[in-house]
Amino acid sequence: MTITAALFDFGGVVSTSPFEAFARYERERGLPDGFIRQLNSTNPDTNAWARLERSEVGFEEFCELYEGEAKAAGFEIDARDVMMLLGGDIRPAMVEAMRRCSERLKTAILTNNFVRGERPGGQMGAMANWVDAVIESSKLGFRKPDPRFYQHACEVLEIEPKEAVFLDDLGVNLKPAREMGMTTIKVVDADAAIAELESVVGFSLRT
Repeated sequence: MTITAALFDFGGVVSTSPFEAFARYERERGLPDGFIRQLNSTNPDTNAWARLERSEVGFEEFCELYEGEAKAAGFEIDARDVMMLLGGDIRPAMVEAMRRCSERLKTAILTNNFVRGERPGGQMGAMANWVDAVIESSKLGFRKPDPRFYQHACEVLEIEPKEAVFLDDLGVNLKPAREMGMTTIKVVDADAAIAELESVVGFSLRT
């Protein structure tokens, strides 16, 4: 089936991954390497991080729960400091690839995010104005890798999963999309991912 839609994760795809910032925080605080990522992946459906991204708890309650989970794991963190590490830097080449996709394909941003005062996904800025949809966990009440997240995106775009290519930096998020029939691209290196996307969509995505 012909690809008619391109779906982009935001953090780790359109912007750089926060994992480097997490690692720096861990080094500065004397935490074990990978502690924050491990904390976020423990009980991934019910932990504080997941509940925040589904808007089941507010930010202040999240901070209390998250710091409690860290303490139960044997270490102390400042939840607010950790959340400040999420921003990342925008990748202009990936933004250009997404813009070019939007000229020929249905295009959407699929993001796990949270509400903290301002509109979710505020860093997306003007990008949200030229994609067809922004699918946000904080608005839906469920998050990647829940298959309902991808099904909702397909319904919004009025496509079948086999018509979509989906880019994400986490394999756990790509697996259910692939099982539904989507073409998936794991973003480790942005340039390599763009080249792979070009081969899927069949047209140039770079200046």
